[in-house]
Amino acid sequence: MDTHQRVLFVDAGSAFYRIERFQVGVTFFGPVDLGLYLAGKYNSLNIGGGLLAASVIPGANRLIVTGFSPCWGGFYVSTMGGAALVFDNLGLNMLSIVGRAPTPSALYLNRCGSEHVEVEIVPVELHGVWRADPQGVYGMMNHILERFGDRYTNDPRVLAVGPAAEATDFGAIGSAPIRQGKFTHADTWAGRGGFGSKLLQDHNITGIIYGGTFVDEDFRDRKLADQWFEDKYNKRLKVVDFETTTKYRFDPNFQTGGTFGVNYATLGGHLLFFNYRSIYASEEERLEVHDKFIVNHYLRQFNEETIQPKCQSNCGEPCAAVCKKLHNEHKKDYEPYQAMGPLAGVFDQRAAEKLTRQADTYGFDAISVGGVLSWLMECLDAGLFTPAELGLTERPAFSADGFNVVADSDHNARIGMELLDSIIERRGLLDLREGARKLARRLSRVKGRAVLDPFLYLGFGRKGWMVPNQYWTAGAMSPMGIMGKYYMYYGYEFLPPRELGRQNAERMKRELMLDNTGMCRFHRGWADGMLPQIVQSLYGMSDKYLKQASITASRINSRNSSVLWESERCIDYVYTFLERKRSVDGERHPELETWIKRFESDKHEAALAFWYEIHKGIQESLTEF
Repeated sequence: MDTHQRVLFVDAGSAFYRIERFQVGVTFFGPVDLGLYLAGKYNSLNIGGGLLAASVIPGANRLIVTGFSPCWGGFYVSTMGGAALVFDNLGLNMLSIVGRAPTPSALYLNRCGSEHVEVEIVPVELHGVWRADPQGVYGMMNHILERFGDRYTNDPRVLAVGPAAEATDFGAIGSAPIRQGKFTHADTWAGRGGFGSKLLQDHNITGIIYGGTFVDEDFRDRKLADQWFEDKYNKRLKVVDFETTTKYRFDPNFQTGGTFGVNYATLGGHLLFFNYRSIYASEEERLEVHDKFIVNHYLRQFNEETIQPKCQSNCGEPCAAVCKKLHNEHKKDYEPYQAMGPLAGVFDQRAAEKLTRQADTYGFDAISVGGVLSWLMECLDAGLFTPAELGLTERPAFSADGFNVVADSDHNARIGMELLDSIIERRGLLDLREGARKLARRLSRVKGRAVLDPFLYLGFGRKGWMVPNQYWTAGAMSPMGIMGKYYMYYGYEFLPPRELGRQNAERMKRELMLDNTGMCRFHRGWADGMLPQIVQSLYGMSDKYLKQASITASRINSRNSSVLWESERCIDYVYTFLERKRSVDGERHPELETWIKRFESDKHEAALAFWYEIHKGIQESLTEF
């Protein structure tokens, strides 16, 4: 196995490029720890695969994007399924972009056989492309493929941005596998962190096309891989991987599959809806909504249209999980269809498809934009904004009482789509160029604090923000150095806050091991335990590999500028989670009782103490020495 990581540095301003090698294991093992170093040195946007890309190891072809996030404000890691498989054909481990192109441009990368990497930066008429093909991200992908696709012997891969990258700080990078010269519907996203905004605003790059025919030394010894798994599990690799990815393919225990199917089948009273107003409802009310609107409609539609006919695919690499659940051109994942589904008052597949597709077309981070839409819709419902102030004509139907699951879902989806248009066009009060947190604070100074308090987000530094993952747990509101991913503990059981901080730190280290080798976390059932052994077998450095994950976590945490929860909804989110653990789940942990009493006495003081206790657990666990 090659013992060097090969990095292509491209200056978008001058089109100058060079390749530099970094020895594996001396300081860096993969795209995260190396990306952290390069981002700190050059403020670059780094895109690459792990050491196991294009190997026989399933799930090892995630493309890892790193840099300083425009919306979070700190170093961030975003990942895209399958896209490193084609990237490996360049004979590179990473692309590092610095500088800014003088005009909006596409970056072309190709490598045929053993020849050098071809690099071109070609101007693109950004708005002309979007006007000619109003499919936003998809239009840019089509334009770049049509322009450069015939230069490739094999199907390339295209990364692209949409109008959200220009209008906001949380634009995503979108892509889709190409088969026989055509895009599939199994689109994949580096959404969290707003790296589409960074790619366009910092570097003036509208998209990247890459591919080639270069063949390097990838791990292809299936017999050896099977022996690793036989030694640990008494089963071959393929069998272990098939068993541990059951949830993402089809779980017979729930007669559904994928994150959408299994999560919605099991949420019950944890369901979040109507911009988290559900946390104030009784358990009976939450269960009624889950039963009527989810199990008997939203989930039923999904099962009938996607699961039963087996409309599923992979992200671009051969994978037993086939986690991309499809209905026509719509890909159904839990968090996008939750944030722009029940959270936004949408419980019908047709309505959710329209809203989610428009958000994807514009190129938004789906979870964050769902949180923003839900917040704005609650403010509209509460009369804090007039529709005209947000570029609308109507208010949403934002209560379960008398809610018509089809008609009202469609009504809310149309309002959500109009809000997306307003954000892109900066209509009325909606200017999100500096982020939703800054907008909320600015509006609260004019309209009153009631505008800010329904907005659930995590703050970082002066302007940084992130809508949390869609799980009603205290861990989702933790003050970690990176949030919005799964670098935290998100189990539903109660943990004392200091222990929660420690568990967050441990989960972060494990997730970093996955990301730093380009592993998909859907394979974590075996990867958490096997990766050190694989690294030892191939490189003889498992101890250094494990230590480096801890060092990288500590160095990310050294920049941790998380701020105390700013809105009332954030505090209530944690408080009601604790109260539910006692009243519904019957938890009788003595610390749980103590914390509930403290919240009942003075929830703001209790929130301060709870937040800092999590922070203490994080800090004492993420020290470099």
